[in-house]
Amino acid sequence: MTRSFFSLYLAVVAICVIPAGCRQNANPEAGQSATDAHAKHYPVRGKIVTVDTTHGEIVLDAAAIPGFMDAMTMPYKLKNPSIIAELHPGDSITATLIAADDSDLLDEIVIIAQAKPDYKPSFFYHPIQPGDKIPDFHLLNQSDRQIHLSQFRGKVLLMTFIYTRCPLADYCPRMSRNFAQIDKTLAADPKLYKKTHLLSVSFDPDYDTPQVLRSYGGSYTGRYTKETFEHWDFAAPSKADLAPVLRFFDVGATPEKDRTITHSLSTLVIGPDGKVYKWYPTNDWTPEQIVRDVKQLVSEQGKA
Repeated sequence: MTRSFFSLYLAVVAICVIPAGCRQNANPEAGQSATDAHAKHYPVRGKIVTVDTTHGEIVLDAAAIPGFMDAMTMPYKLKNPSIIAELHPGDSITATLIAADDSDLLDEIVIIAQAKPDYKPSFFYHPIQPGDKIPDFHLLNQSDRQIHLSQFRGKVLLMTFIYTRCPLADYCPRMSRNFAQIDKTLAADPKLYKKTHLLSVSFDPDYDTPQVLRSYGGSYTGRYTKETFEHWDFAAPSKADLAPVLRFFDVGATPEKDRTITHSLSTLVIGPDGKVYKWYPTNDWTPEQIVRDVKQLVSEQGKA
């Protein structure tokens, strides 16, 4: 099967047809949308069963969403029916389920495996695999200095993607809080601390200037203006380099009219050799899990 990664930014209304495991709507209110402040976001994975081009619907065989619903097969109506031509039975997808009182939406649909090898998206995302060599992308950091990924060779590089204006607590703020906890945990072990570096990459270079990134980063480390950023960089690629960076690291990012960015997530553990060790494409990883990865990688490097 040909594996290709490309983002389709759709909103999909979920209609529950199998009673077992379906969430019960509590006090639905007319006019309330799934993008309200009370909406919750869940990563979902599944395989497309059927595509109904006449009615603009797909049926998705979705995996269980812990804390929300059991695994089940459900029809999803596309908000933008014209996108349905890009979807095919057998395609495996990931998406973000936006759950509110009156309706559930699927957003940020990413095809992670195509069922048919005879059609192509307009561009491809890189299928990240352990052992992949990281390109030497250049970024502008919080100190207004050009940095490049190869300069971290010899250390374990922990890398995640954010933008400073992200309003969703389970997305960028969660990634930054997790990295802050990782940074403190590693600091408690001086030997391990010297062998690691953290990097948060913004996909909003127009707004996330070095000054903005410095303020944002200092707030998460808790040192504010006293932060030296010796162990944790906040940086953004140039506008020209943004697309190649996002495609390689499998990050979908689409600017919206309200100045927010609809996006997916990508967090990596990169070895001292500049190759991918672990990749986390959702928000369900924990700081403890990443620290274990770091310790295991350092231990393996020591035995090599």
